Amino acid sequence: MPGWPRWSRSSRIATAADVADLRRLALRRAPRMVFDYVDGAAEGELAMSRSREAFARVEFRPRVLRDVSAVSTEVEILGRRVTMPVVLGPTGFTGMMHRVGEPGVARAAASAGVPYTLSTMGTTTAAGVAAAAPGGWNWFQLYVVRDRARNLETLSMARQAGMDVLVLTVDVPVAGARLRDVRHGLTIPPTLRWRSLLQAARRPAWWFDHLTGEPLRFATMDDAPPDIAGLTNLMFDPSVTVRDLEWIRSAWDGRLLVKGVQRVDDAQQLAAMGVDGIVVSNHGGRQLDRAVTPLELLPHVVEAVGDRTEVFMDGGVRTGADVAAAVALGARACFVGRAYLYGLMAGGEPGVRRVLELLRAELVRTLQLLGVTGVDGLGPDLVRLR
Repeated sequence: MPGWPRWSRSSRIATAADVADLRRLALRRAPRMVFDYVDGAAEGELAMSRSREAFARVEFRPRVLRDVSAVSTEVEILGRRVTMPVVLGPTGFTGMMHRVGEPGVARAAASAGVPYTLSTMGTTTAAGVAAAAPGGWNWFQLYVVRDRARNLETLSMARQAGMDVLVLTVDVPVAGARLRDVRHGLTIPPTLRWRSLLQAARRPAWWFDHLTGEPLRFATMDDAPPDIAGLTNLMFDPSVTVRDLEWIRSAWDGRLLVKGVQRVDDAQQLAAMGVDGIVVSNHGGRQLDRAVTPLELLPHVVEAVGDRTEVFMDGGVRTGADVAAAVALGARACFVGRAYLYGLMAGGEPGVRRVLELLRAELVRTLQLLGVTGVDGLGPDLVRLR
């Protein structure tokens, strides 16, 4: 009836004012162990909280009396124009957050005109993502596992699916201690235990989707153990070095980004080897707690290698203003992970679309208030860390 309040989930997604609203909706819909898998980090979660605190210390220095009636958020990444400097980053077990999983995220990214990165730990194949979003710019993320033949097969499948950018993640030689997952006894797929039975009673919609949908499994690791730390320590190869870039390069004829860089000297070595991009990242604080804060390290990496390779960052990005700050400090674009997963948990594909809408609207408003007409106008003179 006209004039009556709307209480449907779709209306709450559509009227969410920011990502924090979607996080609260996600907490209400998903079981706590699933929410905490996204929301949590390693050990004391200091690295994660410091990433957010760094953005809280951003101080903008706007120009005034500028014509900002027309603003563009477009930017060039790896030789291709995208609608804004945002990449939906790789996240494992995405189908656990909502049954639409990676295909829903890829469709939302394609609709918004930004890249989507499928994880090695995804629950959908590269071919499945390509079929879901044939017009999107779909990337692939690789963890190097002990079985080199499996790596080569995985890369071949990604390339056959039309993916032309490889994101090599290098900060997971062993599993980080994600204590929330340990305390929940989280497995993949989630199993009903006494504690999760209580959560099922409180979150029936999620459990109904989970129990009646397609079985949740790893698309590239059918023989993986169910516990996350066990999977990481058994499957991933802690002996990987920079020399492994040679055979990865020989097996991949597209662009190569290295994600997980946390030192300037490592960035310099990678740039000297000719990688196409570096992602300054501490894995969202999910690996080594007390690791370097990406936003603080970013300007130093850009100064050292920004003229030789493209520099990206991730960690703590929740708003379009965060994106603007990172770009002003030298990032070509920001990888976003938790933010879109909150949207996915809250409302499936529409939730992810809402996150992207919010990021773009916030970015436009920030550009206008900074007195610049485009992303290319962002620079270090407009921002500082208090």
